[in-house]
Amino acid sequence: MNEQVNQPQVPPPNYLVFAILTTIFCGKIFGIVAIVFAAQVNSYWNAGNYEAALSASRNAKLWAWVSFAAGMAWLILGIILSIFGVLAGLMQGAFNF
Repeated sequence: MNEQVNQPQVPPPNYLVFAILTTIFCGKIFGIVAIVFAAQVNSYWNAGNYEAALSASRNAKLWAWVSFAAGMAWLILGIILSIFGVLAGLMQGAFNF
């Protein structure tokens, strides 16, 4: 008997744009990992390895979000440290108003 494998018709999203944007604006290291996984999605899909394509898609999304979170954490930390620096300067009279 000729059995046909049930394959999905639409490839999973590769999240390449999301990965590139988070690499540029947020976290470089985590963003590069996301780009690598995003680049693998279509290759796996075209090779017929659907499970690997889905896994690479999930990993690309995960690492892009990790990169975004790391960028936001650094931004928030920078804002908090800037506020404390200004307050410390005000307390010591460094600013003459």
